Amino acid sequence: MAIQRGDIYFVNLNPAKGREQAGKRPVLILSINAINKRPLVVTVVVGTNGANITKNYPTNVRVSPADSGLPLETVFLCFQIRSLDAKRFPAKPAGQLSDATLAQVESAVRYSLGL
Repeated sequence: MAIQRGDIYFVNLNPAKGREQAGKRPVLILSINAINKRPLVVTVVVGTNGANITKNYPTNVRVSPADSGLPLETVFLCFQIRSLDAKRFPAKPAGQLSDATLAQVESAVRYSLGL
């Protein structure tokens, strides 16, 4: 199955430096499918366990397990955007966001980038 915009995968983000998210994390596919199906990089927003983020910020989107298909509440850190090689991704996604929640992430990304 091809990597699709709105899918969520668990990928290993190591090596990381400084304040970058590290280790195996949920990442949300943000890049368009025309890019995702080429042998280029895939642009993602990094997620973290919702229990780690106690306060809501305009740069983050909190997603329930029912809305993501993931086992835990996840906060997507829309200021943590990375481009990853497609080889980092497992064969199947762990979850997927609804169009409405993906729109919230898009809005938070635009806010984070001043767009």
